[in-house]
Amino acid sequence: MSHLSRRNLMKTGAAFTIVAPEQVSGTQANSKVSVGLIGAGNRGSFDADIVHKDPRGRITAVCDKYDDKIEAAMQRWGVARGETYKDFEQLLSKSSVDAVLIATPPFEHPRMLEAAVDARKHIYCEKPAGVDVEGCKRFIAASKRHDPKKTLSVGYQQRYGVVYLEAYKRIQNGEIGPLSAARAWWISSDPFQRKPYSDPQEEKIRNWFCYRELSGDIIVEQDCHNFDVLHWFLGGLPLRAVGMGGRKLRTSMDLLDHLSLSYEFPDGVYVAFEANQLTPPGYNRVGEEFTGTKGTIWTSRPTMTHYKYINGNAVNETMTSRRDITIDAFEAWLNRILSGNVENVGERSALSTQIAILGRTAVYTNKEQTWKGLYGA
Repeated sequence: MSHLSRRNLMKTGAAFTIVAPEQVSGTQANSKVSVGLIGAGNRGSFDADIVHKDPRGRITAVCDKYDDKIEAAMQRWGVARGETYKDFEQLLSKSSVDAVLIATPPFEHPRMLEAAVDARKHIYCEKPAGVDVEGCKRFIAASKRHDPKKTLSVGYQQRYGVVYLEAYKRIQNGEIGPLSAARAWWISSDPFQRKPYSDPQEEKIRNWFCYRELSGDIIVEQDCHNFDVLHWFLGGLPLRAVGMGGRKLRTSMDLLDHLSLSYEFPDGVYVAFEANQLTPPGYNRVGEEFTGTKGTIWTSRPTMTHYKYINGNAVNETMTSRRDITIDAFEAWLNRILSGNVENVGERSALSTQIAILGRTAVYTNKEQTWKGLYGA
């Protein structure tokens, strides 16, 4: 991995300019950004609601494998029957669709990103980039040939949340001193409810989260958010990882329900990471902690807390998000489409996914895994 990839690719938070739609050429000049949704499940519908409620965007086409999802989409966003598809490539072929939102199961992300790049659309692809090494390589390769005039965003929404941007700025400004250590957690209850279907293939696709080859397991499908923040804030990729994990309660699914990892990042920064999906409802701990020689910053989606020590006194300062940070991410996406100040975060996002895969491999094998050994660079 080049110095650029390890140190600079992950830096974000640059200001963007909002330009009035009438100043932009193309279909956006005279109407809202026309967005096609590929994958109308729970997450895709949540994302699409945000886009459709924004005054600058609208869901105009939907693709899903199943009729009930298509019918629900027609009711939810008023999509015309003629603008619903079972084949995502048919949706991508529509010149009236300016941008696509890919929210299919994670194993499909590399293939569908490749097709969206070929169709020269603005893209928002949900995380993770893929579920294995080969999928991440495909994701990166497709990203590198994306139209430089089109934006390519990925659903690592912490990158756009105001509390995360503020925390990153403070760390970069040296307000907690040189980084000494970091920790991260995703401790929560089981979010999955497996549903029965008579057709085995339908059962597997509908319950994709139950299967590690489709979801990437919880560390890739869910915990990749933590690893993207670590990638960003620590300014590099891990050198190695060791860890353990298993299944104590959720034995009916091909997934871990708890895990614990240690990573070594450059400059001697060690990171402890813990996750589970077996904690009883009523308690959760999701976020990251960065400790320096002058203080500590705790980050999460709702809040950022800066723990300081000034003149012998402990002082804590908390900043709160004004809303779900996914809204921030989609506002930034639409802003970039309309302003022409595009971003392409495909490679950066795949590298964050690969941090999760490195940890997963360490857990599965119960052996130390190195970045160079797994990825060859």
